[in-house]
Amino acid sequence: MKYKTRKKALVLLADGTIFYGKAVGKPGKAFGEICFNTGMTGYQEIFTDPSYFGQLMVATNAHIGNYGVNDDDMESDSIKISGLICRNFSYHYSRPAASGSLEQFFEDNDLVAISDVDTRSLVSYIRDKGAMNAVISTDVDDIDQLKKELAQVPEMKGLELASKVSTKSPYFFGEENAPFKIAALDIGIKKNILRNLANRGCYIKIFPYDTAFEEMSIWNPDGYFLSNGPGDPEPLKEAQELAKQIIDRDLPLFGICLGHQVIAQAKGISTYKMHNGHRGINHPVMNLLTGKGEITSQNHGFAVNREECEAHPDIEITHLHLNDQTLAGMRLKSKNCFSVQYHPEASPGPHDSTYLFDQFLENVRISKEANPVTK
Repeated sequence: MKYKTRKKALVLLADGTIFYGKAVGKPGKAFGEICFNTGMTGYQEIFTDPSYFGQLMVATNAHIGNYGVNDDDMESDSIKISGLICRNFSYHYSRPAASGSLEQFFEDNDLVAISDVDTRSLVSYIRDKGAMNAVISTDVDDIDQLKKELAQVPEMKGLELASKVSTKSPYFFGEENAPFKIAALDIGIKKNILRNLANRGCYIKIFPYDTAFEEMSIWNPDGYFLSNGPGDPEPLKEAQELAKQIIDRDLPLFGICLGHQVIAQAKGISTYKMHNGHRGINHPVMNLLTGKGEITSQNHGFAVNREECEAHPDIEITHLHLNDQTLAGMRLKSKNCFSVQYHPEASPGPHDSTYLFDQFLENVRISKEANPVTK
């Protein structure tokens, strides 16, 4: 077997801390907010999830690349992470269904990645110090220059990133003659969300991140959906206004992740930057309405203010994250609207929460039967 000569590489954190490793494929440097995902599988879905745009991903699973890549595992049209940091990178794969290697996938997407990093130590450090900006680089000799460049990278708080990953023009997904028409706002939507809706009898029209209610409503949808996505929800004023108008008209509305946060903002509830966020496929959530626990897939660095929701007369908290008691779901008492902070489409992840799509479609069905005339 022929082995490659691999360049030295490093991870430089905003506070000056350095971790060393080796380059995977393409030399260069990549900047972003460093975060970690605890999932044991599903790396391709993670790397192509638009919610990770602008972030350097640390994989806590020791082996990355060992089952290659497959076109069916894409959650968007390309890799969305800024760069990858891992312990062991597998240049060879053993999955019969794979269409190629992860190394080639990175080269095709022009991604910088490094391996042979002490990821246990790095993740432990991030857990203590919190999320921060970082750079990964194969230029290990000019630390001072890297520090200067890193200092110019904007913080995630206050950063609007939905426009970077949203569709530029509307498009359709599903069967045109399906029973329900759903208008989805793309602020970083994952493909498996669309699959879950389509599999339940929905024809979806996906709109750009800044679409106004007037434009969406022309299509006369039966329900509305606000997607997941990257960045801070606070700057998304157009999306917040859209949510307000849908809610005011009491039309069926469902929000996931960033969409959940946008709905909260639309109701005057604040959001905040978390110390580290939740990223993984084994997060425990309690459904307060049923008393049942759910193992969930999560990916977010911002959260909705629980205390403000508890004090709001029209908001009912429906789900809580059991690790830290943060708000994981809510619904409006007087309107046809609910949302969750986690990912019921779970790609990757468990399927405990797919019932939320059924709940949304039941709300849509009831609304459609009650209002058979054009809304």
